[in-house]
Formats: sequence, C-alpha cells, structure tokens
Amino acid sequence: MNEPLTLLGNRCPETFLAEYWQKQPLLIRDALPGFTSPVSPEELAGLCCEPEVESRLVLEQAGAAPWTVEYGPIPENRFAELPETHWTLLVQECNRYVPELAELREQFNFIPNWRVDDVMASYAPARGSVGPHTDQYDVFLIQAHGTRRWQISTDPVPDDNFLPDIDLCIMREFTATEEWILHPGDMLYLPPGVAHHGVALEDCITLSVGFRAPSHAELLNSFADHVASQLTPAQRFADPALRLQQHPGEISSDALTQVRGILQKILADDACIDRWFGEFITEAKNEYPVEEIEILDEHQFLQAFSAKDRLYRNEQTRFAFISNKTTNNTALFINGQHYPLPTELAFAAPLLCDQHQWSYVQLQSELTQPGFAKLLTTLYNHAYVYFT
Repeated sequence: MNEPLTLLGNRCPETFLAEYWQKQPLLIRDALPGFTSPVSPEELAGLCCEPEVESRLVLEQAGAAPWTVEYGPIPENRFAELPETHWTLLVQECNRYVPELAELREQFNFIPNWRVDDVMASYAPARGSVGPHTDQYDVFLIQAHGTRRWQISTDPVPDDNFLPDIDLCIMREFTATEEWILHPGDMLYLPPGVAHHGVALEDCITLSVGFRAPSHAELLNSFADHVASQLTPAQRFADPALRLQQHPGEISSDALTQVRGILQKILADDACIDRWFGEFITEAKNEYPVEEIEILDEHQFLQAFSAKDRLYRNEQTRFAFISNKTTNNTALFINGQHYPLPTELAFAAPLLCDQHQWSYVQLQSELTQPGFAKLLTTLYNHAYVYFT
C-alpha cells in the first residue's frame, strides 16, 4: 500500500506512519475534496434521544456549574432550552448509524483495523467547545460542516494542570503553539498526549476518527481474568519438598522461585496470549440489541446470497485474524469469539477481515472451497454479516 492518498495530502501511507504517526501533528488541507457532512445537526439530535446511543451534552456556561455534562439519552425538549452559544453535542459510534461514516472509516485502512475505534460526531453552535484537553489515543479530526478554530500545544502537560471536580479532563492553563481554522474537508491528525482546543466559529460538525489504545492495566487485568478462567481449583501452590526454615516468618527463595515459575510458565504460553488478545481486542465496545433473523441452513444461505447478490459486515462487529507462521495455524476473531480455521480455510481470514462487503460473483469460486459456505452461514446466523 504505497500509493499516495488524497486523505493524507498525497503522502504515501508509509511516509505518514514513519514521520507522523504517534510522533507529530499534521494538518491536511482538503483531505476530502468537496466533502459534505453525511449527517445533519437534526439527525445527531435525534440520535442522542435514543437509549442505545452513547451521547453527551457539554454546557460550558448554561449548566448547573461551568462545564456541566449531561449524558444521553437526551430528552427531545431539552434542545429548545439550550442557549444560542457555548455548548456541544457529542455522539459516539456514528459509523453504526450512518452508512457513509462506516465507509469513511474504511479510508483509514492504512492503520490496522483492530486499532480503529469509532467515528464520533460533534455538533456545536458558535463558540461551542469541550475545552482544552488531551487524549490518550490517536485521533483524526475531520471538519464536516461549518468552520472550527483548532489550537494545539506540543508542550508537556503536567498532571496537575486540570480543572478539579468536573466530569471532563479540561486543562486549567493552555497556551497554544499553533493555530488553524478548518473548513469542510480539512483534517487534523493528533498523536496521543497533544493538548488541543477546538472552538466552533459558527454552526459546525466535526468528525473524530479515534483509535483503540488499551492501557497496560487493562491488558493485565483482562489477561489475568482470561488465564484464571482456564484454571481448575486443583491447580494450586504446592511444596512437597518443604524444608525446615530458620525463620518461619521468611518467604524463602525456594517459594519465590516456584511462584515465579508458575507466572513465567503462563507468560511463556504464546498460544494462550495470542488467543486471549484476539478475543479481547475484538470485543464489542458496547452491548447492542440484535435484530432477530431467520436462521438459515447452508443451502438456504447460498440461495439467499445468490438472490441478494451482496453480503455486508455488521457495523456493530469487530473482525480480526492471527496467522501463526510457525505453527501454520490461522484464527478468526469476531466480537470476542474465536474461530480456528483449518489450513484449507485460511484464505477466508484476510478475505473477511480486510473488506466490509462482498458480492456473490466475487466469492463464487471461494464458495466451492470446503467449509467456506458453512462458515459464512454461521456468521450470518450470528448476525455478524447480513444481506441488504
């Protein structure tokens, strides 16, 4: 993938990754030429009224206190009470509800899919903002409608430079080192930890493509839970060769060696770590209601696929795969579920994980491969893929 992308200002992906990714900010003018917002302020307001949609309303001045946050669902009549300025509506995972935003996310395939989180949309009237802050993950900020002034600071941010007793991590002091006004189609990339402050100059919508960056604590906690769930009550510390100690209050070097051995054996199990991480990183961000579908057998699925012609990945799902060159094993992971693939089905992993839709004609030859139609039928019956 060394072709220049307009999205990256005609830089090839390798150049962007080498020079900017997690290293320095980058402003890209006209990254999406002629771009118009695929979602309107009214649609965002409607989405935040739905109970299954994660949303927030940030009031800089008109709340019970400065920087008040109200969490969705937001009552519909709340919008009639809002002031003309100084507030922001944030709607998470808009790619689930707006197909064009799901397609927009695919333009970031130069980053591994498992790293991509969601597309958040924020609407703000003039002077709307969520305050100067930092994020602990990479973000691409795409101006979709109206104009917004962005200020950034690449100076280190002390831990104590945040306002106390509010639900937002807003910096107490912020001095910009660079500043731009973004118009529709412009995009700003920010690495983790770069302080930034965006203020709407008029009614505007900004799209934020965020990335997953689990903390070390999250990784350790999840892995420990995974390992513990695999152990039996009979697997315990044991010391049949125990010798009399001079000091009964001492933890002996023999005991410590044994404890280290138990933990090191677990950490040396690469297959265990691989499976855990595949399941962990593809877990759905939230639980969503699943529409009931008619369960199909393999023959019925193939008939439906042939008639409908196109199969789509459910935007609520996360797909990834691990191909172990040493053991020649391939594992498919979907929403935290593990699907080991036999050698003859290994081709299915990149085919399913790299794309978001497939035509019947495109897959016609693959459907003759042993087990592939059965795999697709299973994914359909779990609502991981669907027909239009």
